[in-house]
Amino acid sequence: MKKKFRFQGGAFLLFLLFAGLFFLLMARIITIQATGKVEGQELAARAAAKYSQEEVLTAERGKILDRNGEVIAEDTLTYKLVAVLDESVTTNPEKPNHVIDAEETAAYLSEQLGTPKEELVSILENGMEKDRYQVEFGAAGREISHTQMLEMKEKDLPGLLFVKDLKRLYPNGVFASHLIGFAMKEEFEDGQVKTKGKMGLESIHDKVLTGKNGKMEFDTDKWGYLLPNSQEAVTPAIDGSNLQLTLDRTLQNFLEDAMSSVQEEYNPARMIAVIADPDTGEILGMSQRPTFNPNTREGLSDNWLNESIELTIEPGSPMKVFTLAAAVEEGKWDPNAYYDSGTYTLLDRTIGDHNSGRGWGSITFLEGFQRSSNVSMGYLLERLGADNFMNYIDAFGFGEKTGIDLPNEAAGKILDQYPINKLTTSYGQGSTVTPIQMIQAATALAGDGTMMKPYIIDQIKNPDTGDVTVKSEPQEAGTPISAETAKKVREIMASTVTSEVGSAQGFALQDYSVAGKTGTAQVPGEDGRYMTGTNNYLFSFLGMAPADDPELLIYIGVQQPQLPADEYGSVPVSKIFTSVMENGLKYLNIAPENSVEAKTVEIEDYKGLPMEEAVSQLKAKGLNPVIAGDNSQISDQYPAAGEKMVAGENIILRTGGTTAIPDFTGWSKRELLAFQALSGLPLEIAGQGFAMTQSVAEGAVPEKGESVIIELQPPEVFYPEQSLNAEEAQQQPETGQAAAESPEAGESTSELTEPTEPTEPTEPTEESTEQPVNNENE
Repeated sequence: MKKKFRFQGGAFLLFLLFAGLFFLLMARIITIQATGKVEGQELAARAAAKYSQEEVLTAERGKILDRNGEVIAEDTLTYKLVAVLDESVTTNPEKPNHVIDAEETAAYLSEQLGTPKEELVSILENGMEKDRYQVEFGAAGREISHTQMLEMKEKDLPGLLFVKDLKRLYPNGVFASHLIGFAMKEEFEDGQVKTKGKMGLESIHDKVLTGKNGKMEFDTDKWGYLLPNSQEAVTPAIDGSNLQLTLDRTLQNFLEDAMSSVQEEYNPARMIAVIADPDTGEILGMSQRPTFNPNTREGLSDNWLNESIELTIEPGSPMKVFTLAAAVEEGKWDPNAYYDSGTYTLLDRTIGDHNSGRGWGSITFLEGFQRSSNVSMGYLLERLGADNFMNYIDAFGFGEKTGIDLPNEAAGKILDQYPINKLTTSYGQGSTVTPIQMIQAATALAGDGTMMKPYIIDQIKNPDTGDVTVKSEPQEAGTPISAETAKKVREIMASTVTSEVGSAQGFALQDYSVAGKTGTAQVPGEDGRYMTGTNNYLFSFLGMAPADDPELLIYIGVQQPQLPADEYGSVPVSKIFTSVMENGLKYLNIAPENSVEAKTVEIEDYKGLPMEEAVSQLKAKGLNPVIAGDNSQISDQYPAAGEKMVAGENIILRTGGTTAIPDFTGWSKRELLAFQALSGLPLEIAGQGFAMTQSVAEGAVPEKGESVIIELQPPEVFYPEQSLNAEEAQQQPETGQAAAESPEAGESTSELTEPTEPTEPTEPTEESTEQPVNNENE
């Protein structure tokens, strides 16, 4: 029987449905293959986003170096703490790789990071609620030291990772802090964390110091493992440029130590100091107090000014040297001419000498300058002519910015509206200047009439390419006086130190002559009027040494020190000056002026000679051979052949083999570094100056891995008799320092007086103190 066909409508509909879906799927596949896009997005891009990884290559911030390449600021390795929250990273529940207990983790981290536990719990739980892969802990979780990282790892809390990071380090601590400034991590709106200069040179040159991060791109599987045969694409990081300064780290450390000592002993309201090379204008040291530690910002106050550049002051008596220079240049200086000291009247105004107008009777102009007589400046101004004098003030650069390569420099204000203004300016009152202007002007006195523009940046150099983008050179700023005048003025300035009536006797050095001028300027109070009281002055000194051919020039200002009843304001200033100048000149190997020229010996090449023969030859020449090794033949030496040495100096001979430790007492840092290089021994040298103590005794052989620690002390510690003599020199006779530095009044006080008693400043003088000058920033 033939079967009858029956149409199955339901089955046909299902066939059509699946056939349609099949054709749609095929069309979709063909479209994707042809276009490579899904919903308008590139599939390749989506795959790359899923499997391509990118690692940031962090660029180092440029270093800040001193003139000799010693590090002042650099990046150092630290760690950043990250807490992983994603459970997918854990493959073995018994060894979790993500945070399991937020409370326990936060409790431990609170102890380590110094952050409240509740704050850390909130960060962790908030991240978990939002299904974040990981979280960080802000500033508290950054800049973790290697030691702290290892300690935290020992706790073995799950989910904690430590990512290498960089931190700005200032290895010298308090060191020209207001000049160098500081840089710190800063989080921007896009979530990126970058090191940003916030103050000083770190801020001024932030752009050139900041490098550009690179990246490394690579492909991984879904578990994060690197795929075989995948190609890495590396965009290298570009490190920031190095900033090399004219500062000398050793001189700066001398300055910092001396100022810290005076700060502790006298607690002044303010201190400023600048060291310069008068031949070039290079700034070798610059400091101020109060100051701060840039590593911790401890001590950083509301005052972010670099006061050597941005603060204006009434200079006091150091201004007299420029009045003197003008008179000498114009042929108006007669040191043996007499005048009546005590008081001087100009029109209806009278000024008095600093000993309450009593004066010293009829004295010579030379004695008047040595005693720092204000009245002598009045009579000198008569001879010179007030307008002519003001021309010299302009020629010395006062009232104008020096143009130093630092921002926000103040110009000061030279008052010349009234005749009395020109008179008070001649001895440093009323008109205002900056410490850096005093330094620039004094280079003309130290440099035989040629005034040098001060500068602080030696060069800016890319450490990777070696390209130098900035290179500074000495630049003349004018020739206000002749070489003959400069030499004459230095001789007169030197007499203020050597004369029995000189105001600067306490600034004498043991081995070098000094030319300088003390100052005691009045300080305006908050009401704009001059403060009164024994301590309420700015005590200062502008000095150079050696006097006949200055190698260093220093300005120091100490404001309102807490003086004992038996001390004068020049004492804390002299403690800074004598320490820094004496140590500085010896560090620079400037021969003492009272020494006999030593006979030098030219070194021969001793390499290859038997040790006994080399030692015999060297001892015959008066040298002290030091053997590094125990073999019988010389393989290397320091100094090299051709160098010249003075009898009694050490010459280091390398023989190879085991090296026994010599007696390092009295060795310089240079000799120690040479011995370290030749012997290969790990010497750890602490301090500056000469070797005082060593951790391994003479003749001993250090154990493997043992460091030999050598402590250096500055000359005044190593040679205490010199320090004692310097202190004795500060004790002055009644007719000398005591008379010149009267506690009742400053040398350069601008109190305009009647012949018999002081009166308040009148209108023209008050004009200079309508607002406190230390707030002026023109």
